[in-house]
Amino acid sequence: MIDLLLAAALAGAKPVPVVQAPVQPLGEAAHAIQAGRLDQARLMIGNAVKAGARGPEVDRLVADLAYASGDHAGALPRYLQLLVGNPNDGVLYERAGLSAMNVRNLAQAEKLLERATAFPTATWRAWNARGIAADYRSDWAVADESYAKALALASDRPEVVNNLGWSLLARGRWAEALANFERAAAMDPKSARIAANLELARAAMSEDLPKRRPGESEADWAARLNDAGVIAKVQGNNRKAVAAFTQAIEARSQYYARAANNLATAQPR
Repeated sequence: MIDLLLAAALAGAKPVPVVQAPVQPLGEAAHAIQAGRLDQARLMIGNAVKAGARGPEVDRLVADLAYASGDHAGALPRYLQLLVGNPNDGVLYERAGLSAMNVRNLAQAEKLLERATAFPTATWRAWNARGIAADYRSDWAVADESYAKALALASDRPEVVNNLGWSLLARGRWAEALANFERAAAMDPKSARIAANLELARAAMSEDLPKRRPGESEADWAARLNDAGVIAKVQGNNRKAVAAFTQAIEARSQYYARAANNLATAQPR
């Protein structure tokens, strides 16, 4: 009798709907990316896509997530595709340009960064990267403008001061380069790159070649010797350049082709 009553009760009962967890708004995923919570953002975007989310908003989140994760090779084509439908978005140009720089596509980076810096949204990173790109072409006017703009936006960034120092070093303006490297080193005393550049600038101001640091690998020392040779060659100090390139070859157990090529061009024929 009980089984019959239970069956009758179940037959008359309305089915209870299955409650699904609500899909979090895509805006929350964007906020998670901005806050650096990349795993959370990845999960939220994945859930949204599974729930049927599509379109430019999702595409941009995927691109921004790749960019924030350091996957510049993945971010670049996504930003380029987004720019087709958003040709007046300065942020897209900047992130595409920085991604292109990170994957060593200098020609594309220059074009994108030039467009990015034409917008008021351009950050110090865009101007700094444009300065680096200009240095590769020895376009000192653009380099000076770019580093000045970057420093105006972020005067406390040692990366910008260091890059300005390197730009000046490449032009043979040794004293100005040294002053900038010293300033950058004071801002970030733990940076090995800035410390190496400071030592290189000091070597350019003297006849001394870089000394091997305690624990430094032969490859790293050879690279610094080679850089010192390049600077000496630009200075016109051929004897010092030859000495530096020769030591660079000897410092590395395997044949150091770059130093050998530089030595070949520095030695009198």
